[in-house]
Amino acid sequence: MFRLSKKLMFAIEAVLDIAYNSADEPVQSSEITRRQGIPRRYLEQVLQHLVRDGVLSGVRGPRGGYRLARERRRITVGDIVRVVRSMEAAADPTEDPAGSPLGHAIVRPMWQDIHAELMDRLDSLTIDDLCRRAQNKGVAREAKSDADFSI
Repeated sequence: MFRLSKKLMFAIEAVLDIAYNSADEPVQSSEITRRQGIPRRYLEQVLQHLVRDGVLSGVRGPRGGYRLARERRRITVGDIVRVVRSMEAAADPTEDPAGSPLGHAIVRPMWQDIHAELMDRLDSLTIDDLCRRAQNKGVAREAKSDADFSI
């Protein structure tokens, strides 16, 4: 089930920061920490999982860092949610065999429907959409160009 956690918020902010502030160079985690105030203990772990699951790509070396692995219009908030949910591995209460007949017949299916609707909405919201929202709100950026994709 979906649960809004600090780790999830930080993951979305980190990917958005990379998309919004990257230019030709990879974005270093220290830059994300400086701009977003995300504690490094959360950030490094989340970034590595996002690389493993193909949302980001890691660049090694002294000028290394992170880039989007796909165009920002092809990365959804739902993609990020799934990565973080796999990290958190909390038991899904709707899967517990214990419970009442009302719980199994009514409450759990209702909750699963709400969860599916939420994930559909998050899958329709791209990182590009969030970047445009940030631009429209006048959020300052450090990128020198509007790069969207890096190989």
